[in-house]
Amino acid sequence: MTKHTKNNLFKVYDSKPETPMDKTTRVVRQMVDEETKQRDAKNSRLRNARLEREANTPPETTATSARKKRSSRGVSKR
Repeated sequence: MTKHTKNNLFKVYDSKPETPMDKTTRVVRQMVDEETKQRDAKNSRLRNARLEREANTPPETTATSARKKRSSRGVSKR
């Protein structure tokens, strides 16, 4: 009889084959990750363009502070 060791006592299994569900999950995750990268790149590009446009645009003068306040109509002082 042979002497049992950890090398010959237990069977060594290679990694199990990828099931169709595992393959689908992997492909979908790759697609979602790619879409996320594209969306983040687009958002970053648009944010930088907006900030650059705001930096180059002169500030607007507000005419609302120069308006007179309306007196409420229909209220009579007696």
